[in-house]
Parts: sequence; C-alpha cells; structure tokens
Amino acid sequence: MTQLKVKEALYKQCEAFVNKRLNTVTEIISSNQKALQSETKSSAGDKHETGRAMLQLEMEKASQQLAGITQMKEILAKIDVSKTSNIAHLGTVIETTMANYFLSISAGQLTVDNVVYFAISVSSPIGKLLLGKKMEDAIVFNGNTIIIKGLK
Repeated sequence: MTQLKVKEALYKQCEAFVNKRLNTVTEIISSNQKALQSETKSSAGDKHETGRAMLQLEMEKASQQLAGITQMKEILAKIDVSKTSNIAHLGTVIETTMANYFLSISAGQLTVDNVVYFAISVSSPIGKLLLGKKMEDAIVFNGNTIIIKGLK
C-alpha cells in the first residue's frame, strides 16, 4: 500500500472514531432531554429535584464531550493527507524504533494492512516530542530513546 493510501486509511479511521463518539454523545443528550421533559413534579419533591439535578449534570458532561468532539473535527479538517514533509507535522505518519504514530487526534490504536499505528494528538506528551522532528532524530520518552526511522 502506498504512503498516501496508508495516510488516507488512517485519516478515515480517525473520522470514523470521531463520528462514532459524536453519535454516542448525541444519543446521550437526546435521551437526557427526553428524561428531563418527562420528569414531572411529584409529591416526592426532593426526589424529583435530585433526579433533575443528576440529569442536568449528565447534560453538562455530555456538552463538554461534544465540545471535545467539535475540536477533534476541527483538527481533522486541518489535515492534508497528500502533504509530505521532512519535518513531523499534523497529519504525518511517523515510523520509529518503538512504534508507528499518526499525528492527528487521540484515537488510540489503528491498524492498516496489518501494521499498527497509534493516532496521537500533537498536544499529547509524545506528540509534543515528535512534532517538528526529522529523520534520524531521537527523543526520550518514559526513559526510552526512540529514533525516527521514517516520515510519511
């Protein structure tokens, strides 16, 4: 598989990851809104207020997750998979002596053609170390020296 095809496949997996999270959070918000609307005032008083407060907290948590998903979508929109460079940047596939990385969003482990890649954010600890590095550069992460073998 060509370098471009690998990057496209990784990008599509990141998009699918974000869309799946978006669907999950949207469902949570929708079900919580329905629950809030159906919650009627009863003679239980305090129990009713506690239930509403819990639903409100869930809604706030889901809203924060939604904001994070929006941010991930914005980051993905900035990636041009056809762009290659000798310096690691957003959208670069980095092959190292330790693992393979895709500088994009924190989507975890992805596999393309039976090769494992880790989709990492440029703001993650290892992402910060890899950003701006070139071939043969070395970084130290968690006490391990990692050498960059390839940039795509």
